[in-house]
Amino acid sequence: MRAPLFECGVAKFVLPGQIESGDHHLISSNQDGILIAAIDGIGHGQEAANAATSAISVLEGNIDEPVISLVERCHDELRLTRGVVMSLAFIDAARGMMTWLGIGNIQGVLMRAGARKGTVQEVLLLRGGVVGSQLPPLQAAVLPVARGDTLVFVTDGVRSEFIESLSALETPQRAADRILQRYRSGKDDALVLVVRMTGIRP
Repeated sequence: MRAPLFECGVAKFVLPGQIESGDHHLISSNQDGILIAAIDGIGHGQEAANAATSAISVLEGNIDEPVISLVERCHDELRLTRGVVMSLAFIDAARGMMTWLGIGNIQGVLMRAGARKGTVQEVLLLRGGVVGSQLPPLQAAVLPVARGDTLVFVTDGVRSEFIESLSALETPQRAADRILQRYRSGKDDALVLVVRMTGIRP
């Protein structure tokens, strides 16, 4: 039996008065690695949740495709919805490489193994747009990753100061819970997704 490729933590906040969050996430693996995504349906409530759920379904059904193709597929499938913003990453465990891409305002950061508190080496470049409505030119970034590196995605219900508090010593779930509790704005749905790579060659 293979060792797990990752350890993850997820924390969510649903805007008071809403039954369902418009912020969703996906962690799914294939033979080459893992796809990680954070998705925020535009607006609030059921329609936002429906758009995010539709995007998740597209990603799950096409996980073997490159991240740019995945975004394009979501864009085509979500044209009749409110649309979403999304950040996603594919981690090739055997090669120790991560390809990531962000459309909208879901922040993504990569913290290297053993990094001191507040030290973030990589920040995802976000491109303006809405998947399903207005898609910008797509360009994914590729960077090396190693065992112990930690990827964090947060939706816009979380204040950006969370970056200064990140620590490689926290477990992913503890980090997700703490970030949500301390940095959520309370004015929007919020999602914190923390994924630590454990099955990558050192």
